[in-house]
Formats: sequence, C-alpha cells, structure tokens
Amino acid sequence: MWIPTDNEKYGVAISGFRGTVPHGLPLEVGDTVQILEKCDGWYRGFILKNSSIKGIFPAAYIHLKNANVKNKGQFETIIPTEDTVITEMTGTLREWGIMWKQLYVKNEGDLFHRLWHVMNELLDLRRQVLVGHLTHDRMKDVKRHITARLDWGNEQLGLDLVPRKEFSMVDPDEISVTELYKLMEHRHRKKDTPVPTSTHHLFLQMKSLMCANLGEELEVFFSIYDSRENHPVSERFFVKLNKNGLPKFPERMERQCTLFVDLGSSDLRKDIYITVHIIRLGRMAAGEKKNASNTQYRRPFGCAVLSIADLLQTERDTRDSKEDYMLKVYMCNTESEWYQIHENIIKKLNARYNLTSSNAGLSVALQLLHGDIDQIRREYPVLFTRGVAITRKLGFSDIIMPGDIRNDLYVTLERGEYEKGGKSVARNVDVTMYVLDSEGQVLKDCISLGSGETPVSEHHSFVLYHNNSPRWAELLKLPIPVDKFRGAHVRLEFRHCSTKEKGEKKLFGFSFVPLMQEDGRTLPDGIHELLVHKCEENTNFQDPARYLKLQYCKGNLHGNSHPVKASKETFWISSFLCSTKLTQNGDLLDFLKWRAHPERICEILSKFKDIDGAEIVKFLQDTLDALFGILDENSQKYGLKVFDSLVHIINLLQDIKFQHFKPVMDTYIESHFAGALAYRDLIKVLKRYVDRSIEAERQEHIQDVLRAQEYIFKYIIHSRSLYTLATGGQNEEEFRSSIYELFQSVRYFLSIESQGSSIITQTQAVFLSSFPAVYSELLKLIDVREVANLVRDTLRSMPDILHVEYSLEAVKLQCIAKTVESQLFANPDSRCILLPVVLHHLHMHLQEQKDLIMCARILSTMFCLIKKDSTEATVSEEVDMLVDSLLGVLLRTILEISNKPQPSGPTIRLQFQDVTGEFVACVLALLRQMTDKHYQQLLENFTCKDDLRDFLLQIFTVFKILIRPEIFPKDWTIMRLVTNNVIITTILYLSDALRKNFLNESFDFKVWDSYFYLAVIFINQPCLQLEIFSPSKRKKVLEKYGDMRVMMGCEIFSMWQNLGEHKLHFIPGLIGPFLEVTLVPQADLRNVMIPIFHDMMDWEQRRTGNFKQVEAKLIDKLDSLMSEGKGDETYRELFNSILLKKIERETWRESGISLVATVTRLMERLLDYRDCMKVAEVDGKKIGCTVSLLNFYKTEINKEEMYIRYIHKLYDLHLKAQNFTEAAYTLLLYDELLEWSERPLREFLHYPMQTEWQRKEILHLTIIQNFDKGKCWENGIILCRELADQYESFYDYRNLSKMRMMEAAFYDKIMDQQRLEPEFFRVGFYGKKFPFFLRNKEFVCRGHDYERLEAFQQRMLNEFPHAIAMQHANQPEETIFQADAQYLQIYAVIPIPENHEILQKEAIPDHIKSFYRVNNIWRFRYDRPFHKGIKDKENEFKSLWVERTTLTLVQSLPGISRWFEVDRREVVEMSPLENAIEVLENKNQQLRTLITQCQSRQMQNINPLTMCLNGVIDAAVNGGLARYQEAFFVKDYILNHPEDGEKISRLRELMFEQAHILEYGLAVHEKFVPQDMRPLHKKLVDQFYVMKSRLGIQDFPGYARVSPIHLTNGSPRTCRNPALGAISPDGARVVNRRSPLSYPAFNRYSSSSLSSQASAEVSNITGQSESSDEVFHMQASPSTSSLSSTHSASPNVTSSAPSSARGSPLLSDKHKHSRENTCLSPRERPCSAIYPISMEPAQTLTQQIGDSCMPRSDPNLSAPEKVMNPTPSSWSLDSGKEARTCVSDNARLVSPPVPPRPTHTGSPAKTYRSFSPQAFDTPPALPRSPHKGSVQSLTPSPTDYQSLGPVYNSPVLSGSSSSGISSLSRGSVTETTLTDGTITCTLIGSEELIKRENGTFACMPPRYNIAEHGTGTSRRRAPLPHSLSVPASAEPPALPPKPHVLRVHRSEGENRMDEILVRPRSQPRKVSQL
Repeated sequence: MWIPTDNEKYGVAISGFRGTVPHGLPLEVGDTVQILEKCDGWYRGFILKNSSIKGIFPAAYIHLKNANVKNKGQFETIIPTEDTVITEMTGTLREWGIMWKQLYVKNEGDLFHRLWHVMNELLDLRRQVLVGHLTHDRMKDVKRHITARLDWGNEQLGLDLVPRKEFSMVDPDEISVTELYKLMEHRHRKKDTPVPTSTHHLFLQMKSLMCANLGEELEVFFSIYDSRENHPVSERFFVKLNKNGLPKFPERMERQCTLFVDLGSSDLRKDIYITVHIIRLGRMAAGEKKNASNTQYRRPFGCAVLSIADLLQTERDTRDSKEDYMLKVYMCNTESEWYQIHENIIKKLNARYNLTSSNAGLSVALQLLHGDIDQIRREYPVLFTRGVAITRKLGFSDIIMPGDIRNDLYVTLERGEYEKGGKSVARNVDVTMYVLDSEGQVLKDCISLGSGETPVSEHHSFVLYHNNSPRWAELLKLPIPVDKFRGAHVRLEFRHCSTKEKGEKKLFGFSFVPLMQEDGRTLPDGIHELLVHKCEENTNFQDPARYLKLQYCKGNLHGNSHPVKASKETFWISSFLCSTKLTQNGDLLDFLKWRAHPERICEILSKFKDIDGAEIVKFLQDTLDALFGILDENSQKYGLKVFDSLVHIINLLQDIKFQHFKPVMDTYIESHFAGALAYRDLIKVLKRYVDRSIEAERQEHIQDVLRAQEYIFKYIIHSRSLYTLATGGQNEEEFRSSIYELFQSVRYFLSIESQGSSIITQTQAVFLSSFPAVYSELLKLIDVREVANLVRDTLRSMPDILHVEYSLEAVKLQCIAKTVESQLFANPDSRCILLPVVLHHLHMHLQEQKDLIMCARILSTMFCLIKKDSTEATVSEEVDMLVDSLLGVLLRTILEISNKPQPSGPTIRLQFQDVTGEFVACVLALLRQMTDKHYQQLLENFTCKDDLRDFLLQIFTVFKILIRPEIFPKDWTIMRLVTNNVIITTILYLSDALRKNFLNESFDFKVWDSYFYLAVIFINQPCLQLEIFSPSKRKKVLEKYGDMRVMMGCEIFSMWQNLGEHKLHFIPGLIGPFLEVTLVPQADLRNVMIPIFHDMMDWEQRRTGNFKQVEAKLIDKLDSLMSEGKGDETYRELFNSILLKKIERETWRESGISLVATVTRLMERLLDYRDCMKVAEVDGKKIGCTVSLLNFYKTEINKEEMYIRYIHKLYDLHLKAQNFTEAAYTLLLYDELLEWSERPLREFLHYPMQTEWQRKEILHLTIIQNFDKGKCWENGIILCRELADQYESFYDYRNLSKMRMMEAAFYDKIMDQQRLEPEFFRVGFYGKKFPFFLRNKEFVCRGHDYERLEAFQQRMLNEFPHAIAMQHANQPEETIFQADAQYLQIYAVIPIPENHEILQKEAIPDHIKSFYRVNNIWRFRYDRPFHKGIKDKENEFKSLWVERTTLTLVQSLPGISRWFEVDRREVVEMSPLENAIEVLENKNQQLRTLITQCQSRQMQNINPLTMCLNGVIDAAVNGGLARYQEAFFVKDYILNHPEDGEKISRLRELMFEQAHILEYGLAVHEKFVPQDMRPLHKKLVDQFYVMKSRLGIQDFPGYARVSPIHLTNGSPRTCRNPALGAISPDGARVVNRRSPLSYPAFNRYSSSSLSSQASAEVSNITGQSESSDEVFHMQASPSTSSLSSTHSASPNVTSSAPSSARGSPLLSDKHKHSRENTCLSPRERPCSAIYPISMEPAQTLTQQIGDSCMPRSDPNLSAPEKVMNPTPSSWSLDSGKEARTCVSDNARLVSPPVPPRPTHTGSPAKTYRSFSPQAFDTPPALPRSPHKGSVQSLTPSPTDYQSLGPVYNSPVLSGSSSSGISSLSRGSVTETTLTDGTITCTLIGSEELIKRENGTFACMPPRYNIAEHGTGTSRRRAPLPHSLSVPASAEPPALPPKPHVLRVHRSEGENRMDEILVRPRSQPRKVSQL
C-alpha cells in the first residue's frame, strides 16, 4: 500500500533506472527527485526538472537528503537544507552542462575548453565544501572562489546576474527592492569595473646568465630604480650564480625568487626601471693567468636594465601569467663610470658602455601582482609555500599599518678620495665594513647585501682597478636590533689590494660613524663625509674607545672635542632610517620627555605641530599619554594647548597615509585612556570654539576642531564613563546640562545664514559632515529618544532656503544620509522622531531636482530599514508618511530624469543608470510596502477627478518607463521580475479606480488608452517570455510569480468588457496592440484575447454596417508583426477556430467568415515567407514565397502599398541571386502602375519626393539596365523606344541620343554576344510538409546557364533537404498528396514557342530565333514513351506509343520568378506511326541545319556533321529504317489501319527525303573533311549505298545528281556576302521561303573521315580548295560515342563552357573554346560558336558580276568556266535567309538554287513560264553592323558554286542517337534539272515551268514542307521501293520541291526587293506583355 512520506521527501539518484516496470520513472545519475509516497522498497515521485511526469523507482537507487517542506500537501514544495552555495552551484552546473555541449556544436572551442576547466574546478571545490573539514577562513575563501567562478561562467554564457549576500543567493521577497538593487549594482560594478588597487607587488625569478667563458662565480643584484629622481626605490635582491651562470643553490627556491612589495601606483610609471648589477668573484683582471694570484676579489662584471613600462604592456596583453625576459648585459668602458652605468644605459649614452659579449643575456621571469600582501598570499599560495624572498621598499609604503614593525638603517658606500701613498700608480681600494656595539664586539649578521641571502657580519666592497677616487654606490641594509642600537657604530677599513703573486691586502686607513647620538637621536638621513684615519696593517682595533674619541665626520657633527690633523683622504656614505621604534626628531624626544623640563612645556607644545606626522604615529600611545599627562598637570594653564595638540593628532589620522592608525587611537581610548576629568575641559573648550565661530575672522582652526569632534566626543564620553564609574554617577545633571548647552550653541551656530560671506558656511559644512559620527557616542550615556530629539532639533535648525551655497546644501543632505544610515535611525523609536525632518528635506531637494544621487541613497537606506521592520506596527504609519510626502514627487522625478537626454556609452551611467535605477527601486519599494489600506487612503486623498486623472496618467507613464529594456542591464532578470510583479499588483488596485471614476458619462479616453497601452507593453516584455527560458528557470519563475502575462491579459479582457459602447473609441486604434498580444506564444493568453477581435468586428458592424477598419488594420499589422518573428502555425489555427466559432451566431456571419479566411490565408503566406527568409542564401523558396505574398496583396486584398513593398523585396532577392531578367520583370510591375504624368509623389522606400514622370524614368532606366545584364536585349529595346519617345516629346535630345545609342548597342549585342538557351524543368511538390504556396502543386522552372537535370535536381534537394526525390514521371497517388513528408518530382520539359511566325522565317539568323524559342513561353511539353498492347521483341517500334503532356502556366517564362505554377495540363497519345513521322522530320531538319552551318562556315569543326551522318547512316545500315518498313509498310498494317494511309505516305516521303539529304550531306562532308578522316568518310559512303540498296533505291535521276544546294548566311535584311552589293540587274532573283528551323541539333557527335573522291567532286562543284584548313581553323576532335538525346550533355561539354556564361567572351576566348563549342547543340552553344566572326582580313568585292568573278579552283576547268558570279546560297536547310539566283549574261544558270526533290505527281512538270531579268533590279544591300574593331567580311559560302549531288533521307529510331529522337522541325528539299543549257524547276503548286524570254528557265523556290499544298494541285504519293511491293511509276520520282511564291510580273519582284531591303520596323509589344 502506498503511504505518503513524512521525512523522505528529497533525494538524488545514485544509479540509473530505465523505468521498464509499469509506471516506472526513468532516472539518470544525478537526477534530483521529490518523493511523494513509498511502498515496499519503492518510491513514487517525480524529477524536479520535469514535475509533470510522475512514476515509481527503487528506493535503493536514491540517496536521501535533508529538505524543508513548504505548503505540505498536494502542492508542497521542497527546499534543500544544504548550504545555499552548494544548491546554487549544483543547479548552475546542470544548466551549464547543457549549454557547454552547445558550445561544441557552435564551434566555440576556446570558451568550450575554458568552461570545461572551470566546471571541473567547481566540482573539486564542491567536494571540499561537502566534506566539511575546512577551517572557517578557508571556507570563506573557497566560497568566494566558487561565487567568482559562477559569476564568470554566467557572464560568459549570457545568463542572469545573481544577487548575493555573504556568498549566498538572496530571496528577492526577503529584502527590500532598494537593497536588491544595491546588491545587483554592486555585483554589476564589480563585474564591469574592477576596483583599482593602490598596492602592487613585483614577482621576479632569476633563471640563468648566458655568457661565453664565464669561469667565475657571480653575484647578481636586482633593484627598482627611479630614473627621474636618480635613486633606488627598493632594497636589493641578491642571487649567487655558479661558474655556469646558474643559481648556486637551485634547491632553495627562496634564493632565486623575490617579491618586491608595497609598490605604490606612483611607482608604476615608465621612468621606473629594474636594474641588475653583476659582480664577479675572481682575479683582479679577467685575463690574468691562474698562477698570478689566488686571492678572490669582487670585481664589476656587467649591468642590465628593464623598463617597468614593458612589463605593464605585457601585463595588459597577458593577464595573470609570468613572462620570461632576456636582458642584455652591458659593461662600462671605464670602471670609474661603474657607479652610474645603469643611468648611462637608461639614457642610452652608447659611448660609455658596450656589450660584455655578443651573446650575453640574463634570463628572468617577471609578474606584476595587485592587492595587499594578505590578498596575494591567498591568491598565490604557491609563491609562499615554495619560498620567496621579500624585498621591501626603501622607506615606508604609502599606507602605514599599525602592525608593521621595521627597524632598518640603509647605508650606501658612495665614494672615497685617497692619496697615492708613495705608489707610482693608483690604489686598488677594498672597503671592509663592520657593525660593532659599544664594547667593540662585532654584531653578528647585521650587514645585508640584499634579500635572498642571509646577512653577514663582515662585508667587502668590490674593487675598482687603480683608482684613488673610487665610486661604489653600493647599498647595504643594517638590520640592527633596537636594543643594540644605542652605542653601536660602523667601522670602515680601507686596504690596498696588490695584484702581485701574494695578492696582499694592506690596511692604510679607517673611518667610523656612531649610529645614535647621546640624546637618543639616530644618525640623520643624508650624506656624511667621514674622515679617513691613517693606520698600519697591525693596528689594534680591539678597544674602540681609543678611536671613538676621535672626530669622525666633517661638518657640524662631532664626536668629541679632540681635534685631529686635517687629512686629505675622505670617505662619503649616505644613510636612510626606516624604523617604527627609533626617531631622528629632537622635538619629539623633548615632548615625550616633558617631565625632564617642566619649565619648557609651553615651548614644547608650541613646537608639537611641526613634528613630522610619521614620527607622531610611530609613538602615538606615548604621545597621547604625554598630552593627557600635561592636561592633568595643569588644565587651566595648558588645557587649550593640549586641546589643540589633540585636535592636531586627530586630524593627522584623517590623512589617507595614517588613517589605518585610527584603530590604534580607538584601542587607546578603550584600554589606556585614564583621564576621568578630561571631559569637563574638552566640553568647555569645544563650546568655546563653537561660540567663537560666529565672530571669528579666521575659521581654519575652528574648522579643524569641528572636524575632530568625533574623537573629541569619544574622549568626552569615555572620560565621563570613567568618572561615573569612579564616583558612582555624580554630577550627572551637570554633565547633561553642559551637553545641552553645547548643542544649543551648535543650533545657534547652524541657524546663522551667510550674509555675503562663505566663511561661516564652510564652518557649518565642516560641522555637519562630522556631526553624525557623534550619535553613537551620545547613545552610550543618553537615552535614544533624547538623542533623537537633540539630533532632530539640530537638523531643524538648518535653514530651509535653497539659495544658499550649493556646497552647504550637499553637505546638509550628506548629514541626513549619514543620519539615516546611523544606528540612531535604525531604532524604530528614534526613527519616528527623525523621519519627518528627513522627509521634509528630501521633499525640498526632490522638488528642486538637486542632489539626486544623495536623495536616492537616503531613500534606499530608509526602505531597507522599513522592510526589515515590516512586522512592526509603526511601519504602517511610516509608509503613510512616505506615500503622502514622496510618492508624487518620486514619480515626477523619474519622469523628468527619463525625459532628459541621456549620455551614450557604457562608461557614462551617472544620470541614467545610477540615478534612475535608484529612484526606480525606491518607487518599487514604496509600492510593494503599500497595502490595501494605503491604496485606499491614497485614492481617497484625491479630492477631485482631475487630480486623480493626472496621478493615473503619471503613474502609468512611469510604469511604461520601468518596462523599458534599457532601464536595467540585460542580465538583471531578477530585478525585472520584481518590477513587473509590483507593477501588476499596483495595476490591479488602480483598475478599480479607473472603472469607478472614468466610465459612462465620466469616460476619459486618454486615461483608458494609457492603461491599455501599458498593459500591452507589459505583456510583450522580453523578460516575461517564458518560452525562451531554460526549463529550470521557467519553473522557478512560474513557482514564484506565475505567468504574469496571463494575469494582465485577463485584466485587459475584463476592462474591455466594462467599456460598453465606449469600445468604439478604440477601434481601430487598439487592433494592432491587441494583435501583438495575441501573437505571444501563450495558449491561455490567446484564448483570452482573440475573442476581443470578434467584439471589435461586432461593434464596428453596428456603427458602420461593415468592419473594413478592423480588416485593414489586422492585415497591415499582421505583416509587420509576423516579419518580426511573432506568431506561429498554432496561432493561425487558433485564430481561425475561435473567431469562426464566435461568428457563427452573428447576422453578419458570411462577411465575417470571409474576413477570417482572408486573414488566415495571409498568415499562411506570412509564416511561409518568414520561414524562408531565415536562410541566408537566396533560393527558390524565398523567391517563390515572396511572389505568392505579392500576388496575394495584389489580387485578394488589393493593398497597393504592401504590394509595392514586396515588389521591391522580390527585386532585391533577384539582384542578390543575379537573376537580372527576373529582377527587371519584377520592377516592371511597379513601373506599370505609374504613368507619364507630373503628379507629385511622396517619399517612399528609397525613392525621394519626385514627380511620377521622374520616378517612372528612373524605373525604366533601372529595368533596361537589368534587361541588359540578363541579356534580354529585345525587351530592353522596347523600353528604350518608349523612353526615347518621351525624350523626343520633350525635345530632350541629349537623353534621346543616349537612348538611341543604347538601342543600337543592344542590337549589336544581339548579333555579337553569346546567349545560352536555358533548360526548363517541371517540379512537383507533394506532401503536407511543404509550405502552403508549394504544397501539392506543380511548377515549371527556368534553369540557370549550363544547368542540366542532374544539377537542378541536386539544387532542389539542397533547398529541401528533407524531401524525397520521386524516380518516376507518373502522376502521384492520393497517399502522396496527404503524406506528412516532402516528395519532389522533377523532369525536364521542352518549351513550346508562341511566336511561330518569327521561327518559320528563313531569313532570320538562328541566334535571333533562339531568343523567341525560350522567351515568352506559356506552354511546355513532356514525352513519355510506353508500349501499348503486345510488345514485339524483334521490333519494338510497332507498339511504341508516346504520351505527350502539355503544361500551361499561369504566367509566361521568364517573368517575375524563375518558376511559375502550372495552370492547366493536357495529355495526348501519339501512335507509333505518328511518332516515327515526327522522329524522321526532326532528324531531317537536324541534317539540314548541320549542312547549312557547314557550308556557311558557322562550324569551326566538321565533327558534328560527321557524327550526325555516321549516326543516321550506321543506324539505317543496322536496321533503323528497316524497322519502320517492317512495322508500317507491311500489308497487314496497311489493311488493319486504313485511316493511316496519308501518314504512311508521309513516312515514305520522309524516308526518301532523308536519303536525298544524306547524299548531299556526304558530298558536302567530302569537301571539308580533314585528310585523316577520309577513311571514315569512305566508310560512310559505302554504308550509304548499302542503305540505299536496303531501301530499294538504286539510283537517283540525273537531274538530282547535278542539282546544287545553296545555303545562305547573313542578316534578315542583307546577305552576308559582300559581293552582293554589286549584283547587276541581270543577277539572281530574291526568293522568299519559310524557315524549316524549329529545333536544335544534337550536342554529341563522333568524328569521321571522308573519301578523297567525293571530296574532289564537291571541290570541283563549289570551286573551293580541297584543303580543309582554309575553311576550318582546327583539326577534328577525337571520335566519341554515338548521339544522345537532345537535352543531354556530355561531361566534356559541360566542362568546356566559357568561364563567363553571361557575358560575351573575348575574341581570344571565342577561338580558344571553338573546339568545345562545336560539341554543343545550337541551344547549348553560344551564338559566337554557331555564328563565328571571321578572323580573315576584310575583303571587299566591288567588281560587277560581268567583269569581276572569283576564279574556280579546279585546274581541270577552263578559264571562262572558272569565272562565276559571286552569288549567295539560294537553298537553305535551316538558316532562313533570303536566297538569290544568279544568271549569267548568256542565259546560262551558273548557280542553280536548289537540289532536286520528288514532287507529288508521278512525272515532272513541263509547263514553263518566262520571266524578265529586269525583275532583279535591286538596290545595293545594306551593310551589317560592324563588329568589334574593323569591318570583317565573311568568306563566301562553299555552297555558292557547286553542282548537285544526290540527297537521301535516313530514318531515325526513337530513343537513341541512331534512332534520332530529337526535337527537329520538318524540312524538305527541292530539285532542279540542268540539261542542254536550260534549267527546269519542279513545282508543287502549279506544276508549271516558267520560261524566260531568251529560252532559259528560272527555277522558283520549292516548298520545304510537303504538307503544304500548292495552288490548284493535289498531293501525290511518293513511290515505294520494290521491296514494299508497290508498283513503280513510269519515270523516277522527283524530290518534292519546297514551297514558294510565284512571281509572274516584274513589279512583284521589285516590290519584293523593296520589302526586303526597306523592311519597316515591327510594332513593339506592350510593356505589360513583357
């Protein structure tokens, strides 16, 4: 049975539990659980981090911990009883653990590793705390360290700042808001600006000296040197090195490391240096031989310096780490400069020193530490545990501590002056130093060379070689005990050191100096010139009395009265005393020994103020005893002087240098002071000075007295206490009376106002500044209420006028602040007495806005005290007083401060952060202290509604300020939550007043509007959005405060319902704010607020009959709010369901449902748009979503401004993606909204204020620029014309000229630059996971340049990474549509051009047609082959059907997007016969295109033609066409499908047509094939005859073999051949014919070679050389595989594309890529590859046809035969150019226009019609636009002069390269017959031959398409081969001619020429059609 637990409430999982049992709760190690029940070894409970899931778990897996239970029962909460620091650390580490892993994911490696180390460190510290074995001090240090690390981690991770008190987190409810603010501010300041320390320490470690050939031991001395003052700052640190330059005692760390302590901030400047002096121990000269002398001398070696500035810079770069330095070691050039070598190095006097050696260097490690020495010991314990030498500063530190005991005398051996002593050279002087006591005994270990080494008893100076005036500057410390100082002296012995073998040291003199004089004064600081007394080596110094009687020093100092003989030899030393026990001041000694000279007391007291303060504080207790002893001696006589001396001492302790001696004085007062009667004299003198202050002219001394009143009162009170203790409380009334009299004098003194003089004011300020310190002393003897009355009366005596000195006002406020902070104010009994006067002064200052910082400080302290005593009954009265006096002025103060311009920058926070934050905390504290009673009383105090209205507006405005994000720092979440809790509590109180006083007839819109806006701002605060918090943080907030947003939302709804008909005032004003509230992702809040919109709709419907305002405002605000990231799919569904449910019962239900549906659809699109915009890259989703939203605003809700905004957003997306054409179309939408008018337009987006004409002009120019970048020049031309018309209408010829030049430039670009035809792809988006604008829809997308199906599919999968690519093209099933997934179906589609007229015109170049093939496309098709019926394995074409799907888009491509939705789809099925016909038509057209390109030299490589011929012929030989014959020409098929008769005939015609074309193609191929490919050509010819034989074609008629094929190349208006300009009237006729080109050729070909025989034949026909190099500029490419489908591309094709696909390549690039371009189909190849620019020199043909002709290249022809008219090609397979037929003067047709072709009739036509040569009188051709550089004429086409060759059709099989499934247009050839000098032309239309008047015949151009019927004739069937059992006709059938236009009259020809040469400009399309 489950039993509720009593004590087992809280535990931690110590083992993982999977929870596999029924109702099991899975646990992980470390999970904290709350236990609810227990049963048989099992617990039931929940994990604290997820209290919603409850379950059971084994009790053995839980470690129980102590905890307190609050609200025991169903809603009980657990509070662990462990240390709060441990609790915080545990929770914080768990939160860090989650974020720490995210750091790794975000690749923030540095913070990841640092945080990992800190977490490990915290875990280790946590273990130490939990063990509980730490001492109290160590525990404090550990907790301090823990909290510092926690704060660091929280700051690094962006977590909240935690307020703490004594290392523990504080509960905001347990302290006042002001105290909470102080804690937050303290931690924030500590985090931002570390407190600068005034004490610093330098750590130094000696590592080694690197120098070649040392060989001697060294002594290294480090010190800190002030180069500005030229003296050392510190003692010396002494290190001994061995002969290798390493420390001599490496095992003793304290001998290698030191800490230069007590450096002040003034010691850290750039002119402070670390100096290093190195002394060697060895021979006199470094180069002496070893046997010269065995005596060791101390000799100079080198010096090094390092600026402290270098160390400071390094410290800024690398905080808290030691840095190694390598110091260069220098040596002076002459030893006499040794004493100042460091100065020379610092001053860089290079001539005086040099390097000791090239590689000499001293290696040291340095680190600068900050803080007092105790702090350093705590933070760096390793330094002190391993041992470190302490190197003190010379003299006391900046702050003298009472506990410091020093007794150091520093002596510097400066220099000496010696005689030669009979020597020829100067002496080598060695100075030996001893310290001796009065008895002549040497004091042991009293000479210290430096820290790091132990002191010695005897010191030898270093020796300077041969120098009688040596200068040492060697600093020594004499640590002599104080008790041995008296009588001690220093003796200095001087010896000459011989450099001879014996190395003797001969004594030649000595000096001495006593250390203390007879009167007790020590040796004065400064330089002392000592006398050198001569002596011999054997002089006996055992009895010092013999020489102590001698004079030792020159000058005033003398040891005795015995004069000595003047000596020229002297020795200088300098001394400096640093002692806390000894003094050099005689006046102080006289003062301390006043009893010895009682008659001099007045004199001694007069000199007391002149004594140095450091000397006084050293002997503070003795000095105070002496003072009060003199006072007791005679108070009447000496009282005033003693009082002044006491004041001097007290004020001396106010100095920062001596302030730490205050505890010494306090200790003296409490423990040593014994003046029981002193209080009388002290009170009397103090009152005397106060009374005199009113009349005294000089107030300085009085001010000194008043500054010292704190300690004066301490002496008074303690003296009275001693007296009371001694007498039992006698004279109490007398004492009280004297105190009251003193305060009466003080009140009178304070009440005096300054009359033009500030002297009294300054004195008053001095008194007020020190007066609060007296309170605590008075409370020791006087009742608290009496003291409070004294203080109150004193404070009241201050004048209230604020025009007095500002400094006095500030001091008065400081006095009040100290009063409030004092113990007196903390007592409730005294606080009620003092509070009125305090509030009075605060009110005055706040009204005047003066001293705001101090006012805030006072208020903060007051509220802290009131919160502590909130249980007291008096607190309610105090809150009443505070509300009445301060609430209104506080609100006004916050408003005024907030309205002031605030300084920017994080460092300037005085007015905004400090002041505003303090006052905000005060207001919050006051409001939180208010109860129902206070609020009721506050509202009742307003006598009129206007005052209440002003108050409500004021407090609502203040609350809006408090909600501002900048009011508190970002990480002050706790402070923000407390603020919001106070605000919502106050609003709940004030809303009642709002309802009662401002509704119905008293309705006030401004108050209600301010209320609603405050509530909206409150709900939308970032700090209340619990969804962004971590789970643990969210749980804490909900437990403590609940969801304050829901509380405020319910209050809004309640207040809204109370408005009644006044709701109309807030429609539509509050729609936007309320909508913003509903977008907050909180379900309860949304359920409360969304119904308000129904209420708004209802009220507007009542008023106006519709709710247009609600609709407009909803739509406008939704866009802006959702773009900010607000709202989600859940909100859309909730909005829709709630409002629809509300609207169902309304009469206006239909319009309401329409509105809700519109808003819901808008939300769908806005959510999709927002989701797409989260991706950084521009992809199809972004563009498609923007298009969807744009169309919605245009079509559904007609929001023009939003429509235009999204036009520009879409435009920016296109520009970013470099979709320039789409960008132009997009901007065109805005352009079409404007007209060419002068209507002014306002400033909008990035457009300035301008007229509509100007804006439209800017748009036109921008659109033209984008069309240019997108190579859509045809559209740019249309806009250029429109803009040019506008310029012309305004006579703006300058801009008109520019437009015309731009238009001309576009024409040139059309003709010259490359343009790739894009691929198109159909994409289906299936599944519910796609956005709404894509879901279950299909689109056609325009691909990028060079993008094929595989690349496009990969791009789409990258955009939709979760999508699944469907592997079939069938329509998906319904399950796919409804699946919760994403499915992509992608396949390529073929565009169906709309402008067939342009594409069918032969005269238009292909690169012009290519634009119309892929632009303005509405329809696309896709073919899917399938088998219907039984599949014949032998011949699959019998059942091969094609399903053709035609897709129609909603808009044409290209447009404002690269993809558009499919509007309609049509599916038709093509029979196998129809499929075969189309395949053959396409293949025939492809062959014609390649032959044309080859003849017109559009191909620089013959490989495409070779591969195509090979593919067709080889496929036919292998059974390609035979398969068609077997399938469709058999008897069974013909009998079973009688309806396909015409189609069978059509297929038969196409097969023969293909054979004709192949034969002619082989002839052309033979002409141009390279020599190495001729074997392949021969093979093709052989296979072709095999193919003919299989088709049953034995041979072609004779006329077919001699019919030439002329292929033209040029612009639509002129022929490319420059010779055409000279054609005579007897020249060729211009024939118009329809272009057969609609589809491109293949893009893969295989190389082949042609036979030399066929090549020679074609060469003879065309008159060209056999060499292919004259035509093609590069060799054939290697053979590749057979043809692939139309839209496939080989890898080498893709890789060979030019580097810049959008721009035209350079000329060299065009030829560089010529080989690669030939491998591309016309859709894939650049125009420059299809229509190459000739690189040959320009050639101009100016001769007339009859006079100048081009010679024939065939040597077998005669000269007349070699001369031919240069005519263009008259028969074109695909180029679509106009053809001309040239006729010679003798009526002989030199260049027949077309090859033979069978007609529909069985025999050729025999009707001839004559025509006149005058029909060809045409003007010269217009020249083409010049190419870059010079005009380059094209080489005449190789087909200009050629004979006919046989042409055959070849069937193409579907689905492979050989079968030829490709999108090729239908085409056919014509045929002519040349017999006996006449030309016959077979016609389809009339079957007439037109006979010329002179007997010759002109051949009319035949039709290209057999399907086109001629005039008056019926269509004939083409003959079948014998193999098909079809009877042959009487004579061989002719190829059907191409369609033509009969020209009967000359005038028709002339008109036709005029039409061609002067063709009018086509009408432009409307811009809207672009």
